[in-house]
Amino acid sequence: MPITPTVSTARTPLEESSADTIMVGAYSTATNGDDPSAHRQPADLAADAAHIGGLLGIDLAAEALAAGFDGTLGAVTRIPTRGAIPAGTVTLVGLGNADELTPAKLSRAFAMAVKASTDITAIATGVPVSAGSIAVAVAARSVVEGLLLGAYQFDDYRSKPRPRKLAELVVHATGDDVAMMDEAVAQATPVAQAVSLARDLVNTPPQDKRPPRFADIAAAKVADLPIDVRILDEEALEAGGYGGILGVGQGSSAPPRLVELRYRPDGASRHVALVGKGITFDSGGLSLKPSAAMETMKCDMAGAAAVLATVVAAAQLGLPVEVTGLLALAENMPSGTATRVSDVLTMYGGKTVEVINTDAEGRLVLGDAIAHASELEPDVIVDLATLTGAQIVALGERISAMIANDDALSEALEAAGTQAGEVVWPLPLAKDIYGERINGNIADLKNVGNRAAGVIFGGLFLEKFVGSKIPWAHLDIAGPAWTDEVYGEYTKGGTGTPVRTLVAWLRAD
Repeated sequence: MPITPTVSTARTPLEESSADTIMVGAYSTATNGDDPSAHRQPADLAADAAHIGGLLGIDLAAEALAAGFDGTLGAVTRIPTRGAIPAGTVTLVGLGNADELTPAKLSRAFAMAVKASTDITAIATGVPVSAGSIAVAVAARSVVEGLLLGAYQFDDYRSKPRPRKLAELVVHATGDDVAMMDEAVAQATPVAQAVSLARDLVNTPPQDKRPPRFADIAAAKVADLPIDVRILDEEALEAGGYGGILGVGQGSSAPPRLVELRYRPDGASRHVALVGKGITFDSGGLSLKPSAAMETMKCDMAGAAAVLATVVAAAQLGLPVEVTGLLALAENMPSGTATRVSDVLTMYGGKTVEVINTDAEGRLVLGDAIAHASELEPDVIVDLATLTGAQIVALGERISAMIANDDALSEALEAAGTQAGEVVWPLPLAKDIYGERINGNIADLKNVGNRAAGVIFGGLFLEKFVGSKIPWAHLDIAGPAWTDEVYGEYTKGGTGTPVRTLVAWLRAD
């Protein structure tokens, strides 16, 4: 289910809140040259924290230090107010070094504070930074996003769902900041909800998001928004010649779908096409994966989930950008009707592909969808996919790989990822070096080569389906789309990557 805490603004001073806890920030006074084993130093309280400490009549920094809190990023401690103010406790949130604080770090710090406050249902906060370091509006947006992302939990399949940790969030503002704070909340909430939607879809078991069902879910999520929906079923795909999507999905009893979502605001500054890989479960097909490798394969539709979530966020935020989202949905299963190794598929647009490995299926559904997107003549195409294990080998679980045919687009997405705290690392397309490796033996292309440069091979393959002169970028999110660790603003399971990156990129227009 989407995030449920209610978010509002209050026109009263923070110290008048009767929430369970008031969250305020504090900075670390340590420097990079400090000996980690040296005695800890008291944190440097942000203005709101210092003000609250004065009202409590205590040295709040010293009290926190005694509890082991030194202001490092993500550190959290709670101090009782003992009736000095209406709130029961004050929660100090570590923001790290003040000169290194970014919006992404601010968001992460407050997300970690919520995750550490399992018994808290109502939180009040202000903005713990001055306009001199991060713009107040940006800071407010970051705090709200972090609190909501940290509150995320997925309990739909538990017989006894856990109580929601956070039910109410109130952001306090006074004077000239009131209107700004209202706008910050209005801007942050849809983004956090979109990330939550992507996480929910990834975490949903595969039996409840097979391609026809996923298509219906997508249509339902946009039903009340200014988004046009077109769903191509198996008959329409057959009539249109979408051989990649059909070839991947033909082994499953649940037929594939291609979902087109179009958000077209008046006066749009540009047209962006987002294409998402939506393999609702990946067994590997006849090139069957080992069982252990299938355990997280319900996340192989994370690209499609992120595309859906981003289109929803763009519409809810009223961004002045036309956005077309394409969800290429199929279930990759072994059966008597499944595509065989060495079969040749005719893709949308006519190119032929020799299937060397049926477990390299994502590029087949994306090829069709990218060709479809190109016919819409967008200004730019970005595809998102949990495409290769090579991405995880190269960059691990927290850095997405990017391959692009346009330097300006690559730089813009990299900057947006940095702003959002979702690191994107560019790799070369290397057409002159490795381009011949995608040539087929008896067809135009083949879907895999040798194991070397696997991320680049995937990008080279997909680039063949991009329309002439259309700027294009491919984000391989195989690692970052899922986490087995609890860290930062993430819990185990789907991460919602790279929804925040895409929204930041669209906002930057």
